[in-house]
Amino acid sequence: MIKVGIVGATGYVGAELTRLLHHHKEVEISFLDSRSYAGMDYGRVYPNLRNVVTDQCISINLEENLDDIDLLFCALPHGLSQPAVKKIYQKKKKVIDLSADFRIKNFETYETWYGTKHEALEELHAAVYGLSEIYQDEISKAQLVANPGCYPTSILLPLYPLLKENAIIPENLIIDSKSGISGAGRTPADGNLFAQCHENLKAYSIGVHRHIPEIEQELSIAAGEEIRIQFTPHLIPMTRGILSTIYIPNKQETKLQHIKEIYNSYYEEQPFVRLLEENEYPQTKAVSGSNYCDIGIKIDDRTNNIIIVSAIDNLIKGAAGQGVQNMNLMFGFNIDEGLQQTAMWP
Repeated sequence: MIKVGIVGATGYVGAELTRLLHHHKEVEISFLDSRSYAGMDYGRVYPNLRNVVTDQCISINLEENLDDIDLLFCALPHGLSQPAVKKIYQKKKKVIDLSADFRIKNFETYETWYGTKHEALEELHAAVYGLSEIYQDEISKAQLVANPGCYPTSILLPLYPLLKENAIIPENLIIDSKSGISGAGRTPADGNLFAQCHENLKAYSIGVHRHIPEIEQELSIAAGEEIRIQFTPHLIPMTRGILSTIYIPNKQETKLQHIKEIYNSYYEEQPFVRLLEENEYPQTKAVSGSNYCDIGIKIDDRTNNIIIVSAIDNLIKGAAGQGVQNMNLMFGFNIDEGLQQTAMWP
């Protein structure tokens, strides 16, 4: 049994962490940190957890409240995670950060894309990128894990093995992703109002989305050369879920069976990646509330393109669920402990 604290426990990701960890047989939640709701019962903040999670929110002191935990989940916005991560790292304890602060290895790239100075360079150097199915050996030995972003998870799981095994030529990669509104977080914003999101679909941050350098960093590692992508995210009027459609020129005449063999070699023993049958394609509803990533493949012989579709729940596999999966790796627990729930349907 380990003791875990959550900083930023009342955001959507923090709430999903709390829900998942409450049912994890190897975890005791030591504190639920929230400055906005300090002193309030957690079940009042999230009524789905009323009489289930009975703790009160507290505003922790970074000098005092980190001594009695084995792991800290940091679910704060980028820039705000760094002080907490530095404190727990200096105490030689383990931490999983769910912000973008430790994902991008080049601090100058981070500062350019996020407009924030990086104040934890030692920790950045030590951080392991937490794409669970790809870096599981490194994660199992890590003190600090940088949990991937939601869009990157939906893109890297399909693309990383194909680039690593030279099954595709990494030119003109076009990625079209659609995300539910919960991906924007809990803080109210004009563009997220019901009246403006309902019955509306829009592209945003075309070519400048902050997840681009994270995606390109990991694809470049896989390919062994610098990769550039064309990435267009969209906001779609549903609560949760990401569907990513990836278009790849099939210059090597790669066959469907070869792609399936590569995926099987990487993911056959991985419980949360599901490769769909030929002519079957992912749906967000089929993964909603679960830690699964579904992947479907189409070879379009007419246009000579490979089209790959993936679906995840942005709050689970794209955030809290992958965080729990990484925790399981770090402490030697069963990989699916606390994550056995299936998707909700309909």
